[in-house]
Amino acid sequence: MDPQYDPQRIEAKWQRHWEERQTFAVADGDGEKYYLLEMFPYPSGKIHMGHVRNYSIGDVVARYMRMKGYNVMHPMGWDAFGMPAENAAIERKTHPATWTRQNIDYMRRQLRRMGFSYDWNRELATCDPSYYRWEQLFFLKMYEKGLAYKKQSAVNWCEPCRTVLANEQVEDGRCWRCGTEVESRELSQWFFRITAYAEELLAGCDELAGWPERVTTMQRNWIGKSIGARIVFPVPGAEEPLTVFTTRQDTLWGATFMSLAPEHPRVAELVAGTGREAEVEEFVARQRKQRRGDRELGTLEKEGVFTGRYCINPVTGGRMPIYLANFVLLEYGTGAVMAVPAHDQRDFEFARQYDLPVIVVIQPPDRELDPATMTEAYAESGFLVNSGAFNGMDNRAALDAVAAHLAERGLGEKTVNYRLRDWGISRQRYWGAPIPIIYCERCGTVPVPEADLPVVLPEDIGVTGEGGSPLAQAPAFYETVCPACGGPARRETDTMDTFVESSWYYIRYACAGHDAAPFDPAAVSYWLPVDQYIGGIEHAILHLLYSRFFTRVLRDLGYVDFAEPFTRLLTQGMVIKDGAKMSKSKGNVVDPNAIIERYGADTARMFSLFAAPPELDLEWNDQGVEGASRFLNRLWRLAHEVFPALRDVEPYAGALADLPEDLRSLRRKIHQTISRVIADIEGRFHFNTAISAVMELVNELRPLAEALGDDPLARRVVREAFEAVLLLLSPIVPHITAELWQELGRETELAACPLPECDPDSLLTDTVTLVVQVNGRVRDRIEVAADADNAAIEAAAMASDKVGKFTAGKAVRKVVVVPGKLVNVVV
Repeated sequence: MDPQYDPQRIEAKWQRHWEERQTFAVADGDGEKYYLLEMFPYPSGKIHMGHVRNYSIGDVVARYMRMKGYNVMHPMGWDAFGMPAENAAIERKTHPATWTRQNIDYMRRQLRRMGFSYDWNRELATCDPSYYRWEQLFFLKMYEKGLAYKKQSAVNWCEPCRTVLANEQVEDGRCWRCGTEVESRELSQWFFRITAYAEELLAGCDELAGWPERVTTMQRNWIGKSIGARIVFPVPGAEEPLTVFTTRQDTLWGATFMSLAPEHPRVAELVAGTGREAEVEEFVARQRKQRRGDRELGTLEKEGVFTGRYCINPVTGGRMPIYLANFVLLEYGTGAVMAVPAHDQRDFEFARQYDLPVIVVIQPPDRELDPATMTEAYAESGFLVNSGAFNGMDNRAALDAVAAHLAERGLGEKTVNYRLRDWGISRQRYWGAPIPIIYCERCGTVPVPEADLPVVLPEDIGVTGEGGSPLAQAPAFYETVCPACGGPARRETDTMDTFVESSWYYIRYACAGHDAAPFDPAAVSYWLPVDQYIGGIEHAILHLLYSRFFTRVLRDLGYVDFAEPFTRLLTQGMVIKDGAKMSKSKGNVVDPNAIIERYGADTARMFSLFAAPPELDLEWNDQGVEGASRFLNRLWRLAHEVFPALRDVEPYAGALADLPEDLRSLRRKIHQTISRVIADIEGRFHFNTAISAVMELVNELRPLAEALGDDPLARRVVREAFEAVLLLLSPIVPHITAELWQELGRETELAACPLPECDPDSLLTDTVTLVVQVNGRVRDRIEVAADADNAAIEAAAMASDKVGKFTAGKAVRKVVVVPGKLVNVVV
């Protein structure tokens, strides 16, 4: 055994060993399954420390569950389509396909170098036609069911990315990818009807017991269920009324004007012939240039324009001028808002600015509101006034009564509304899965026949970033024949949002090589759903909500028989350096390659797991990396010193009582450590405290090991301790432990060994340590016999010199003994 720890040699040896023997390849149906999955990476070029942390967390769980006897599937693949690859390739004057596949090759080597226990036989890349052909099939099936549709829509447009963004991809008015301000445009777009599943997605949040409450709360808020009323407002001279959704139907008698979103589809119709066309058109054009986030957050000064038209309040008969207002958004409710200025602050500010009537319909119980002197809206509870038959009612109690009143008269009805809007999936970019639709002048919109799938993204065309998607400029791609009539036709040139690919990849891993259908039913039935999913909190709404929706769609299409894709979810924190998230722009990135080359992959893994619990942010610390390296070096040196004396003995397996006190203490520590590590990993994923427990065991082991003589009993207990250390650390630092296990003389490789079992009898102690408090503050710790009664414990506590300092000259009122835990002296 080499006296010097050489991580480069050891890690290369074991990685080669695992690859040659396919150690982590798994077969379907081979025992009780456990499906462990980390969110797959976008192939950006290099893994970063966030990847190292995320995948190290997952690898510990995968290896640990394998040691527990589970048939563990731990796959890896590539979220390969999307704008970043296309933009990066354009900058480097190369093709996105070339850039992406080169990155995949490089990052795969990096991940192998970390020693992660992936089943590489299941690897997939979403840019491969063998993958997205099935996505195109799902699109066609959704189109048949009305779950995929196209419509003219106001969309979020990012000019640098030259594409549309879903609502969920706009963060504070900016593109989630490049950070540029987003503008509003009218485009014809493809949508997935996620709103058809709004109620089921919301109800399903209650069943996600294995998810962080923070994530389910974010999803509930995004879905945004509201119970209210749909109310119809007739428009004189128009065939169709205006319809609003409101949760405040109790204030209907106070509605004095109507506010429409500038992009409302009826604006042109309503303003036609009023003489106000030019003014309204100028206002609408100006609002399109406003930051969408400012409109959503209400940070803009309230601004509007009168359309020249009126609608009728259905309960008062009063005429209400119809305005366009910059604070009304088309995607919320119906895009039309009944304005009640006395009881809504935005409406109040708008009414004061444009000299519109304010009618009080809710009076507070302690004062009387006068519209002429009000300086702000009154939005609290009270009793109704100026509300006909409902006068005097508590306004909250009147909500259902007003809704029933409207329904009886055909003026509206009680209804439910959701904040969630359908998912816009059209992207005017090249590097994505083509949408399998053909447009024919004679037949209209025609789906591509299933037999013609996949519609392959051509990789022989130039991608320059100029003039939008090159697909729209490539006749060889878009010119085609209508499958219905045989006439000339044109392919859809939009591609699908990359979040579509990541909404179902976790199912494909179960049968990545299956080419007869999207899924092998037997494999999917065995492996799915995912038992443990790991990824960042930033995906709480986008990826995780879309995946829950897509799984339900696949269920209803008959492809799967479950609704929730991920049984348990762990959202790990970020890696922080110098007080900020690591990023190239901040210049605080630490290259994992540099850490691996200097210290080895095991050190990188240990630091990323030891520095903080997984759900918290990890603060990068060079000293912490050095500390992890020093521990592994000390462990190696200790093994080098004592292994010659341990190879010819078996671990101790006798009774604790048969050992002398020093060996009894060590054996007790062995089994306490086993118990702690199991609790920390299984119960909380707190790998940091699990590592700390093993370090404590090594510290207690060291003096006995260094002084080890020929005593066979001592050698057996020390061997038991060393084997426990290697087994418990093996999921965390698999290379060094595999090497030491082999050096110890074990023929079965460590990756195939079970967890050590905790001996309950060895946890029993002759004495226990109790905390002693005086008036609730800790003043000492005492050792007492494990079977000591309360009187003996009280006597020992009062005999403590440290306790005496705080009780001298004071009257002891009582002594509270909590057996096995503490003593509290009240003075």
